[in-house]
Amino acid sequence: MSGPTPLPPRASGEDTLSIRLAGRRPGGTAPHPRRRPSWAQPDPMEDEPRRGGPRRLAAACPRTRGGPRAQSGSRTQSGPPAHGEPPRRRATLRPARPDDPVDQLAAELADDIGAAVHPYEVAAVLESQGMTGDRIQETYGHPDLFSLADALYERVPRSHPEPGAPPDPWRPDHLRCALRGLLFALPGAAYPLAAGGLLGGPGLHALIAAALVSWAWSQALSHRAYLRLAAGPREAARTLLRGAPPGVVCATAAGLAVAGPGPASVFAVGQSCYLAAAGVLLVLGREKLLAVALLPVVAGAAALPWWQPPTALRLGLPVLTVALAVVAAWHVLRPALRADPAPGPVPRLAHSLPYGLFGLAAGTLATLAGRQDPYAVIVLTLSMGPAEWLLFRYRGLAVAALRSSTTPGGFRLRSTRALAVCVSAYLAPIAASTPLIDTPPAQLLSLGTVLWTALLLQAFGVAWPSAALCLGAAATATALPYVSSLPAATAQLVGCTAAAPVLLAAAVRHLGRPTAHA
Repeated sequence: MSGPTPLPPRASGEDTLSIRLAGRRPGGTAPHPRRRPSWAQPDPMEDEPRRGGPRRLAAACPRTRGGPRAQSGSRTQSGPPAHGEPPRRRATLRPARPDDPVDQLAAELADDIGAAVHPYEVAAVLESQGMTGDRIQETYGHPDLFSLADALYERVPRSHPEPGAPPDPWRPDHLRCALRGLLFALPGAAYPLAAGGLLGGPGLHALIAAALVSWAWSQALSHRAYLRLAAGPREAARTLLRGAPPGVVCATAAGLAVAGPGPASVFAVGQSCYLAAAGVLLVLGREKLLAVALLPVVAGAAALPWWQPPTALRLGLPVLTVALAVVAAWHVLRPALRADPAPGPVPRLAHSLPYGLFGLAAGTLATLAGRQDPYAVIVLTLSMGPAEWLLFRYRGLAVAALRSSTTPGGFRLRSTRALAVCVSAYLAPIAASTPLIDTPPAQLLSLGTVLWTALLLQAFGVAWPSAALCLGAAATATALPYVSSLPAATAQLVGCTAAAPVLLAAAVRHLGRPTAHA
């Protein structure tokens, strides 16, 4: 009878080692279906270099190390040993048996052997298991440790699982972001309590002027305090303590310049003191203390629909809130001032200037929207909590895009998609609230796009372009009604519609570079 020698019959539990390996690692793959004939044996005295790459398990007849698969009646050709690597002995390969102790050992150590990139790593694993030379020779039939390591390395396929995804470094604090959104809006409860001649004519203009100065000053001071917070709490506390009182003076002076001495100026002083204290507490992460300080005015405003308190109480509750906020700010600053000094370079004041200008522009745009309907300001103020949450979320999505992208173009595409998702998520609740207010939807949505995109760019240090575009939109919305017959709503829509696409294009261009997220 002519032809090649037939393969030996397989035992009833064929591929025993493969089955055990697949059972140890969920999702394991079956061995390669093609097997070397038992009659194609390599020369036991032939040396062959170790070649990298994955190896398949052939339980019935393992494959030779490296090189092409041997053909009928031929032997595998091999080159000289790799440079610096001693030649290895090669035992005669034979069909695996279910009772082979080497197969059993391979199944027991499959996870460690599969992750190895060299037989020396398998030898180290065997040493850590307390494998002795006598046991290697008597139990496994190999002359030494490295021979057994070679055999185990050949019988187990390479399996290098992907490392688990690391935790998101920009995971937002949901409760904190929601609380901050409320803290931006709740101070407005003081205005209904102090309503009267205070909020009409020059009194209202005085409060607006003082608020705009306070917003601009607080934005610049907060940015500078955050920069100093990287050096230590003492440096940030000193920055806040030195910067808050001048901000109160400037805001009060603006209120006096508009309305002169009177009740409106007194209210402007309280408003400026509260905003300065609130800035300190927000920068140092003490939102809960600020929420406690706001309880008096919130409780008083909530009771107004059912009970009209006396004038003394209506004025006393805002004063109490201001006092509580100032005391809380000082309570937080005192221990921070006693911390150890951390010498380091002091950032220049000019670095914080664009953040202050952005605060002025954002306040102006919000005020112009509120002239048509005060509820528009409430919607925008409440949206600052989700806006902050989405800023963190975008940064987390950008980090995930960095890990999954292999080309700059692929990362830019993923970054742009993350930007579109976050902008849409921010505008969705604003769009849902437009039926409840008189402000045109297009005006409010364009304003929201400008504010959130500018905040995003500033979070990545692109401060001057975002500040300049927001100032241009604010100047257009303010001046256009005086130089043309356009109404205020249309003027603001023109300014924001012109600035929004430019801000989005700047965000796509700058944030689409991997270096911006390093």
